[in-house]
Amino acid sequence: MAEEIPTLGTERLVLRPMRAGDWPAYGAFMASERARYMGGPFDTEGAWGIFCSDHAQWSLFGVGSLMIEERATGAVLGNVGINSGPLFPEWELGWMVYPGAESRGIAFEAAAALRDWARDRRGLETLVSYVDAENTRSRRLAERLGAVLDPAAPRNDPADLVYRHFRRA
Repeated sequence: MAEEIPTLGTERLVLRPMRAGDWPAYGAFMASERARYMGGPFDTEGAWGIFCSDHAQWSLFGVGSLMIEERATGAVLGNVGINSGPLFPEWELGWMVYPGAESRGIAFEAAAALRDWARDRRGLETLVSYVDAENTRSRRLAERLGAVLDPAAPRNDPADLVYRHFRRA
């Protein structure tokens, strides 16, 4: 399902398609200890595969990742995305912010915008976030976004917590 990759805007942010120039910062994040809750740190090959998957999902599933860019400066602050495919039993909203972008509400603002796009414009029937139980910051963010724990939701990793953002009746 080919889907035009959207560009979304908030008051402070532009959520835009990924570019090759985004790779160095993305790769550095994925190689760092900060990627531990995502299965990392990753070597270059593993991080590159995830980067390419984040982009390729747009043509495969009509969802994927967007880079989080600060409107005022053009600085790339991280990545927010909706994942699908064999590693994700349901549509999954995920986020990561680079060092220096934490505690500023960036992840919340970006994730809320993409969540709303997924529900209102893409028309997804359901959306969850798979969160490592030890990732306190992501757990708090999911809850701040209004997601609730769904212990009955399917998951590939039985240790993950599943936060449900919405499910249409």
